[in-house]
Amino acid sequence: MSTGTVQSSASVGLTFADPELESSVTAILRDVEAVLVDSVNSANPLVTEAARHLVDAGGKRFRPLLVALAAHFGDPSSRDVVTAGAVVELTHLATLYHDDVMDEASVRRGAPSANSRWGNSLAILIGDYLFARAADLATHLGIEAVKIQASTFSRLVHGQVAETAGPLDGEDAISHYLRVISQKTGSLISTSARFGGMFGGCTPEQIDALATFAETFGIAFQLSDDLIDIASESTQSGKTPGTDLREGVPTLPVLYALASTDDDVASVRLREILSAGPVTDDALHAEALGLLRESAALKQARETVRGYADRARASLTPLPHVPARAALESLCDFIADRTN
Repeated sequence: MSTGTVQSSASVGLTFADPELESSVTAILRDVEAVLVDSVNSANPLVTEAARHLVDAGGKRFRPLLVALAAHFGDPSSRDVVTAGAVVELTHLATLYHDDVMDEASVRRGAPSANSRWGNSLAILIGDYLFARAADLATHLGIEAVKIQASTFSRLVHGQVAETAGPLDGEDAISHYLRVISQKTGSLISTSARFGGMFGGCTPEQIDALATFAETFGIAFQLSDDLIDIASESTQSGKTPGTDLREGVPTLPVLYALASTDDDVASVRLREILSAGPVTDDALHAEALGLLRESAALKQARETVRGYADRARASLTPLPHVPARAALESLCDFIADRTN
């Protein structure tokens, strides 16, 4: 078993009203954890050590959690459900190794990042190794699963390329940002729920509903992090408030503020500060953060997040009213409360 700590489902807003569902999901996640550890083992001790680095660091395991929940709309007892959970988590972990290299991150999940410990080249190679292990596991799920995993990987790459390159000529910056999130974040979350429905034996209509719910919720969850980074007085997001602002990361409230045509003094001043790029000066940072917190842009961003959460909930309509549906609905409630 991994020596890391897997975070509580409450950390992603999931509420279990049914103890049997909670017990069953917990058992599936425990089995997924064992598969993860077994899957990253290599004849090369360095590969094993580096590949286990993030497995042992733990995390939310949100994607395997969605696999498990989605399977409960059918029969979750198939071993394929566990395998699918491992496939999506290995894929996710692989992207983290690559992301940390691109972002020059020094810390991941409270521990030194792989790139800071072993260097960029090895971190990239270990990310590739994890993608390969995920693909190998997917072959045990059948050709359709392999195709879905490959398509998801393609969307992940396209999302990263779009984020790196910026908007296309003539593309609206906000539309571009939402497209990046859909590809980089929503795609794998969607596949997680799709796999759960597939290997739980759900109907095609139910599988599509689960996949749509998951992608829409994934976008809402990522966007809510944007709001928390600005609106929270604490470290609710795991970062110091205003970190994205200081690093020049164009999140949704900032993009709305920059696109605003309001001519009041506060809006004009906010655009002036934001348009200069990363806000690294402490005084300007505090001023921009204060202006954003009182801005129409933040209110507009909140409405956007609620809109995605509402659409996610509505996409559950074709699904039966079983405990798993109530659990998924609790995620939507969490997003609505989180962004107030």
